[in-house]
Amino acid sequence: MKKLTGILSVILALFAFSAKADFTGGISLVTGKYETDGSETEKAVTGVTSEVTNNSQSETFVGASVFVEYFMDNGFALGVDYVPLDVNLGQGSREDAEGDDPAENDNGARTAEAHIEGLTTIYAHVPLGPMYGILGYHDATVKTKESLPTSSYGDVDLNGIQYGLGYKTNNVRFELAYHALDPNIKVFSPWRDEEFSNQFKGRNDLLNYAEKWKIPISASKGKPYSEDENLIHISHEAGILEDPSKRPDPSVFSLTEDISNTPDEETKLEIKFKDGIPISVTNLVDNSSYDNPLDIINYLNLVGRKNGIGRVDMVENRFIGIKSRGVYETPGATILFEAHRDLEGIAMDKEVMHIRDLLVPKFSELIYNGFWFSPEMDFLLTAIRKSQEAVDGVVRVALIKGNIIMIGRESPTSLYDQDLSSMDIEGGFDAKDSEGFININSIRLMAHKIVLQRKDPYNWRGEEKK
Repeated sequence: MKKLTGILSVILALFAFSAKADFTGGISLVTGKYETDGSETEKAVTGVTSEVTNNSQSETFVGASVFVEYFMDNGFALGVDYVPLDVNLGQGSREDAEGDDPAENDNGARTAEAHIEGLTTIYAHVPLGPMYGILGYHDATVKTKESLPTSSYGDVDLNGIQYGLGYKTNNVRFELAYHALDPNIKVFSPWRDEEFSNQFKGRNDLLNYAEKWKIPISASKGKPYSEDENLIHISHEAGILEDPSKRPDPSVFSLTEDISNTPDEETKLEIKFKDGIPISVTNLVDNSSYDNPLDIINYLNLVGRKNGIGRVDMVENRFIGIKSRGVYETPGATILFEAHRDLEGIAMDKEVMHIRDLLVPKFSELIYNGFWFSPEMDFLLTAIRKSQEAVDGVVRVALIKGNIIMIGRESPTSLYDQDLSSMDIEGGFDAKDSEGFININSIRLMAHKIVLQRKDPYNWRGEEKK
């Protein structure tokens, strides 16, 4: 313990000289596995000393630790962690051997037990670009006792060095955003912790632990789904959903009604947009209206739920490369998406829409992979926002049986001209003008044919050769 006290003094001194450091502390869940090897030697009546037993014992525990940490602006971190839990490693036993010294013979089985107390760890995290180094020192007390009447606990100081190398990319989407907002932040992820993952191999182990300690959770062995919910949606994964050939059980869904339970009459809405942003929604039946952003999405979630809108069942590509089946419910946002795209149809220039559509896959990819605060996202956001400057107007929709039906749209910035588009009104567009347009655009097509014919005059379209 003198070594530990000395090291702690050094750490506290470093804290004192750190002009810019953030302090944090608290209680954390810890899990660990101790493995011990022991042997016993005895002196026989003949005076010969020999090893009579060699045994191993292990114990896994789950408990709480108390920790304090300091983080500096350069990403360097120092911390102390203390586990107050007394870990009982159990008992090992042996029978007395023939020839034992009678003075040491208790005429039966002997047992020995060991306890580990006061496990204390001091550690440092050293930033190494996208990685970090870990260096620490462990100290604890091991108490042992043998089952002889004259035996007592023997205290042994247990200490050792901790070292390792970590990489900061698991839980990628979230942690990328965390580090973009605060480069000095430290994220603890239980699934990256070796001791935790050894204790909890999968969802059933977690469910058993929650049941044992009466921790209230929504998941159960009958519904072992991984679910993430926010204002926009809820996602469902795991359990039976891991088999993409199986239809989700109705009990999976929580934000949308099954189609069989939805009304037979339409819910008619009018949604107003300004610069591509929804600014109000009005029910055309009862005239109720909402213009607060939170109220808009909450109301659309409500009517979307009632009409079974927004269920998606898909197999997607994760950032790390594996495929995953996910079931989603997004009632209100689905209505907004369809209405918004419909308004773009009359208010957005053709070529701008084409380029926007080319950018959308990359835009979605950046969001999905957690690069919202990246330079490339800043670039794309500028273009996307520019494309929305003239997307103003209203869209009327009818919701029924999981469907979103467009029943009208109007825009003060509409590029739609009824006279130009009409087949019944003469003027504006002369069909004869298309002749020159066709001739010019066909030049490259004819040139392409000539090149292919020169290369293979008998199979210039690439059909199967005979």
